[in-house]
Parts: sequence; C-alpha cells; structure tokens
Amino acid sequence: MYNKGLYHDWVPKAVQLLLIVLLMAVVMPLGGVYTGNISYMTGGTGVLSEYYIFANYATTIGMGAAMPIVLRLKMRFKIRDKITLVLVFLGILNYINATTSEPTVIIGSSLILGFLKMIVAIELFLPVMAMIGNRGMFYGVFYSFILIMNQIAGYYAVEVSILYNWQQFFIIISILCFVLALLQWICMHDQYFALKVPLHYIDWLSIILFASTFMFSAYVLAFGKQQDWLNSTKIINASIAAFVSFALLVTRQTHLKRPYLSFKTFSKNNVMHGLFMLVCLGMFLGTTSLQNIFAVGVLGYDQLTNAKLNILMIPGIILAGIVAIFWFKKDKPLKMYIFSGFSAMLGYSIVMYFSMVLEFNYESWYLPMFFKGYGMTALFISVWYYTLDKLELNEMLAAIGLALVWRTFLTVGFFSAIFSWFQYQFQIVSLGDLAVYIDGMTVTSQNVAANMKTLQLNAIIASNKKIFGYIVLAGFGILIYILTHHFGRERFQYVRYIRLLKGKSKIAKRRLQENKQLAEEIKDAAGSAL
Repeated sequence: MYNKGLYHDWVPKAVQLLLIVLLMAVVMPLGGVYTGNISYMTGGTGVLSEYYIFANYATTIGMGAAMPIVLRLKMRFKIRDKITLVLVFLGILNYINATTSEPTVIIGSSLILGFLKMIVAIELFLPVMAMIGNRGMFYGVFYSFILIMNQIAGYYAVEVSILYNWQQFFIIISILCFVLALLQWICMHDQYFALKVPLHYIDWLSIILFASTFMFSAYVLAFGKQQDWLNSTKIINASIAAFVSFALLVTRQTHLKRPYLSFKTFSKNNVMHGLFMLVCLGMFLGTTSLQNIFAVGVLGYDQLTNAKLNILMIPGIILAGIVAIFWFKKDKPLKMYIFSGFSAMLGYSIVMYFSMVLEFNYESWYLPMFFKGYGMTALFISVWYYTLDKLELNEMLAAIGLALVWRTFLTVGFFSAIFSWFQYQFQIVSLGDLAVYIDGMTVTSQNVAANMKTLQLNAIIASNKKIFGYIVLAGFGILIYILTHHFGRERFQYVRYIRLLKGKSKIAKRRLQENKQLAEEIKDAAGSAL
C-alpha cells in the first residue's frame, strides 16, 4: 500500500502539523559547526579557525550532493524507517562533533550531516507545499521560518558555549534528534510513498566526483588567505584537483543513461540570469566578514553581542515573508519584488558605509540589520523561485543540487575570501597613509601604545569603508540590470496587431470554429462512404 502523507490516521491534524514544525525547527538549522562559536571551538581544540570554516562549507556541499537523488530515496524506503534512521544518524554525528578534537573528523561528519539532512528535508517540503498549494507562497513561509530558526540557533550556540562549553550545544542537538526519532517512530506510518524503485540506478561515482570538486574548492576558499593563495603549492594542487574532478564529473554525465546532473538546464535563460543574480546576492552576503571585523575588532563586541546582531534581522525576515505571501497570492510579476530585495541590500551597504566610525552605538544597528534581513529573505525567495521556474521535476532535481552549492557556498565563499584579501591590502595602504602623521611630536614614547591602537582601528575602518563604497557602486549597477531585465515577459507587445495576425479576433475565432465544424462533417461523411 502507498500513503503520500507522513503520519498515521489516528494522529490529529494539529498534532501532525506540530510534529512537522518541530522536525523543521531542529533539522533545518543543523550544521557541522555554527559560525558564532567557531572562536570557542578554535580555543578549545587549538587548531586554525579555517578548519571549521571548511566544515561549515562541507555541510552545504553535502546538501547539494543529496538533492539529485532524494526523490529516488524517498520512493525506495518506507517513510518511518528512513526518517527514524536518519535522525538517529544525525544524533550520532552531533555527538561525534561534540567529543572529537580532530578538525578533519568534524569536516567529514559535516559533509555526511548535510547529505542526511536533505533526506529529511524533502519529506517536509512536500506536505507543507501541498498544504499551501502555491510554490511561491510556500517559499515565503518556508524560507522565512528557516532563516529565523538559523539566527536563533546561531545565537543559542554562542550562549551555551559561554555558559558551559562549545561541546554542550552539540550534545543538546544530539538529544533532540534522538527524541524526535522516537516521536516519529510512534506517529509515522510504515507504508511506502509510491511505487518502490531500485537504488542501482544511482551513480555513486558521480556523487563522489561532485563532493570532491567542491570540497577541494572549499579548501581553496577556506585556507587561501592563510596559505597566501597561489604562493602555496597546497592551494595550487587543490585548485587543479577541483578542476580535474569537475571535468571528470561533466564527462561522466554525457555517457550516462540516467545522469546524476543535467547541464542542459543551465542553458535556459531564466536559469542563467538566476545564477547571475545569486552571484550578486553572494556579494552582499559576503559582507558578513566585514561586519564581524567592524563589530568585534573595532567596536569591541564579545561573541554573544555579535550574535545578537543577527537576531536584529528577524523583523526584516518576517516582513519579507509576509510580502512574498501576498505577492505570489496576487500573482504579481517578480521584477519589483526582486528589485525591493536588492534595494534593501544596497540600503544596508550604504548605511554601513556611513557608519564606519568609532562612535557607532548598538541602537544604530537596527536599521542596517532590518535592511539586511529583508533583502536576504526576499532574494532567497524570489531569485530561487525565478531560477527554478518552468523546470520539470526531473530537471529541477538535477539542477537544484548544483544551484544550492552555487548560492550558499561558492558565491558567498568567493566574495568572503575576496573581501578578506582586499581588507588586508587596503589596511596596509591606510597604515602607510596614516604614517605621515607619526613623528616625535605627535607620538611620544609615553603615549605610543594608545596612538598605535587608534591608528590600527582607523586603518581597519578606512579599508572597510573603501570596500563598502565599491559594493554600493556595484549595487546601483545591479538595480539598473534588474530594471532592464524582462523576467520572462516580452519587452514590446503590440496587442492589436498580434491579435489580427494570429487570428485571435472574434471574427477569426468564429471562422476557425466554422472550418473545424465543416472538417468534422467531411470526416464523418468520408467515414460513412468508406
């Protein structure tokens, strides 16, 4: 027997919805590491922070690797068996992260954790989308909820790390996974979703090549600055390995009857423009590293106060979700909603450009973080919707894994690395400019320490301000691009002439009906004669 639902019939609908929300609240924010407590993990294990940035990227890569096969896995196993087993594995992986001091173990578990996480996520997408009915409205509800939970999880990861230690948060998540596994085992039905399909059609070698391509790329982006980029043989070798793995992946797809990835999808107009807009979004999201440098390095915030800044994005996230629901309910064109998202991110950059001063207080963060929350959520919803629009289910699943890695890892990681490099270079230039004012009269031996600290902070502010200035200029260019892009609509429409030429007028319609009726009569007569 088949059952497209998740739970037994005896479970009340309200309880089913509650269980789905609990599952989403715990599983979707899961990660191998949490960016807020990377500093505590570095201090606790005594290894470079780049390893944990690498692990953070690995979680996204695992999610992308799972996407093309999640539907086949969904139809192969019974829902209760699959969800329960995956939740148990997630609990074990979180326990491993809590008890190990080896960063390579955390990187490997993060990759597997991201892979397993998407197997559970697909089970949550379908029933919620079926309840809402509209894909755009579903994105509005789903992304708003997930982004809010991500900010809350990041905040509590830091708070627990301060109150106890960084391992305790992973232990708490592990316990929650085990409790959820027990609840799902009790309430979920033990039937198949649809016709049982075999697993031998899955090309596991393609999955390995996909993971290796982006894991080598993640190593380059995470360790590039620490290894001095192309001056390091490790960075060069990792770059070559990433290129070779991707070439083998592409070559293999051309010889498979059922390819793991479909690159034909990326030749479509909406997909190409969607990927470009995701690059633009990655540029704005990459400014998080500059924001952290300013908040922690210049203003002197501790990690908990810095984590609270992300909580300030929640009002903007909620507003973007509400606007998306009404926007897609009214079936309005996407252009102005996407324009509003990029405008909000540009507003965030402009405010940050003018806020690079030592006197910046905590209340001044409300406006830029509101802009950032609204812009990030609006663009996650609208650009993702536009990119995957008009794709068949098989095409979407074949493309969504690569698009997910592109959106969340490649673009953000690339711009974070670029901004970090430019921040360092501009800081050196700023220190050289400020050195003009250092002499025995202005900086004496008694106050050299205080003055050198002020010079260093001013150099950081100047370099951040310069980068935000370039981002603002690029942001205006992006807005012009959004206004001029057609988003699937014809640029010029001559309605009357099109109607006349295509025979869509009332007279032409009537003639077509008459001709059709006459043809039917002739066909009937011919049939009788034969």
